[in-house]
Amino acid sequence: MSLPFPLADAPDEATAERGRKLFAGNTDFLKGVVAMDGLPDADRIEVCFAGRSNVGKSTLINALTGRKGLARASNTPGRTQEINFFTLADSHFLVDLPGYGFAEAPLPVVQQWQALLKAYLQGRANLRRAFVLIDGRHGVKAVDEEIMSLLDSAAVPFQAVLTKADKVKGRDRDAALKRTRDALAKHPAAFPEIIETSSEKGTGIPTLRAAIATL
Repeated sequence: MSLPFPLADAPDEATAERGRKLFAGNTDFLKGVVAMDGLPDADRIEVCFAGRSNVGKSTLINALTGRKGLARASNTPGRTQEINFFTLADSHFLVDLPGYGFAEAPLPVVQQWQALLKAYLQGRANLRRAFVLIDGRHGVKAVDEEIMSLLDSAAVPFQAVLTKADKVKGRDRDAALKRTRDALAKHPAAFPEIIETSSEKGTGIPTLRAAIATL
């Protein structure tokens, strides 16, 4: 019997090459946005990356683009409240959403960021998919459920991406995968495959590139 939410297979040669070519193009930081009126024109395919603080989001974006310092992690978890836009070739936006959880910021600032995030997700017509990053050592946690529920309500399709695959093996990996699958089953907006990645080892990077290139 096939498992629900299986791990995505590696792409075939042609699809992998399509992903490689897309990410071989120029990727540049465009702007950081703190209000809806600062969003760039919705004139191209857009994907966003969400994840709790310290899940490895900036590292993964850097691995995808092959540029070490493109996305920068804040030294203080939950400190960055900007939505950061990057141009990918002339055809895509990559969007780095602020890390959620453990926010060491005043409550009004956190509430303002949450309102911006909700407005962005509900009002961005060119947003094709959100990639929700889950720490592969732990699986889905309560704070991840919150963002997935928000994506459900905004009707934004999202795909789970497990990070730090090189840090977990055996029973711990199986348990984290089960927790993730059980959680995803409750969310109608969840895409029916999981991508497992390691930014350090390069695991899953071609698969994620291909997923973006074929949207």
